[in-house]
Amino acid sequence: MGKKAELHYEGKVFEIPVVTGSENENALDISKLRGESGLITLDRGFKNTGSTQSAITFLNGEEGILRYRGYSIEELAEKSSFLEVSFLLIYGELPTQQELDKFTKDISEHSLVHEDVKSILDGYPSKAHPMGVLSSLVSALTAFYPKSLDPNRSKEQINGTIIRFIAKLPTLAAWSFKNRMRQPIMYPKNKLNYTSNFLHMMFGLPTQDTEINPVVAKALDKLLILHADHEQNCSASTVRIVGSSHASLYASVSAGIAALWGPLHGGANQAVIEMLEEIKADGGDVDKYVAKAKDKSDPFRLMGFGHRVYKNFDPRATIIKKAADDVLRELGIEDPVLDIAMKLEKVALEDEYFKVRGLYPNVDFYSGIIYRALGIPTDMFTVMFAIGRLPGWISQWKEMRENNEPIGRPRQVYTGATERAYVGMENR
Repeated sequence: MGKKAELHYEGKVFEIPVVTGSENENALDISKLRGESGLITLDRGFKNTGSTQSAITFLNGEEGILRYRGYSIEELAEKSSFLEVSFLLIYGELPTQQELDKFTKDISEHSLVHEDVKSILDGYPSKAHPMGVLSSLVSALTAFYPKSLDPNRSKEQINGTIIRFIAKLPTLAAWSFKNRMRQPIMYPKNKLNYTSNFLHMMFGLPTQDTEINPVVAKALDKLLILHADHEQNCSASTVRIVGSSHASLYASVSAGIAALWGPLHGGANQAVIEMLEEIKADGGDVDKYVAKAKDKSDPFRLMGFGHRVYKNFDPRATIIKKAADDVLRELGIEDPVLDIAMKLEKVALEDEYFKVRGLYPNVDFYSGIIYRALGIPTDMFTVMFAIGRLPGWISQWKEMRENNEPIGRPRQVYTGATERAYVGMENR
């Protein structure tokens, strides 16, 4: 007999099964509660509601733990590559060398996109936000691969879609950037690794050979690993609930990209740079803005510090701080905005006010610094996030489908008008 909880309501007792996860997390299984008692639960934003059981990512915000398939984020960032981590998330285990070689080769051979995509791109104005362009281009892939719409496809066919998706998203992202810059698009080079190829398509020009700095490519690869999955966040939940209707992988991820676009989700690193630019425009007085951040009556808030999930520290921030330091040292950039960032980082790490409140620099703070140093425009930051998060979205969609989960259909507590008679126009 498993553990049970009891709900006492209107003189009746209802037993609620307790489900325990592999990390000893306990949850009340209320799947049958409405049918037995007529009650539903109300949990705005689903902050305390488990929508699924998942074997992909474990997150403990109180202790600063993040693991993919049981492997710590620290070990993966140090020893693995983004494509190896992608394989792990999607297929459940780290690949053998032979499996990784084939996975890498298959992806490199599918990085080209249909030439008609250029015609779609030509229809967007140069000021179109790259995330809007990316979301629509991903959705448009269903037109080029109509068989992907079949909800009863074989594992081999689904795997083909997964390979194509991982291969083509960097190309679509880079092309959306080139469209924004009104520069000629760059085609992928199969001889380059995944992140180097993306940097080539982003910053290369047909009139010159692009030299990819290995320090930059390594830092970007590490950043993609840190963004690869993050449990049941807004965009992952969106992908799962859209996919639960048996929508295709492309359509589901397109919806996830739209969810990530929101400033409360994927736009945090963009907000960091905008805050730093605001401080610079006001004279660059860091002490002034630190005082404003401490003043509860002041509406100013430091962006990129603390985290709604990680209460003491963000394990990803510790990793990416070194990568950010390496990139800044390698490129030797002189940028007053980044100078302000370094001063703020020093304050947050040393000032007792910030330490006591857990207002440490988080992964968004350091990723914003890296993207700024690379010359990536702020409205492209969320696109970079989407490239990293793609294997997580794929693994969430794949797990949901393989578990035959039902279509998502949240309940509500109705608070509108009760039944009333129709009022004719002459009496309104």
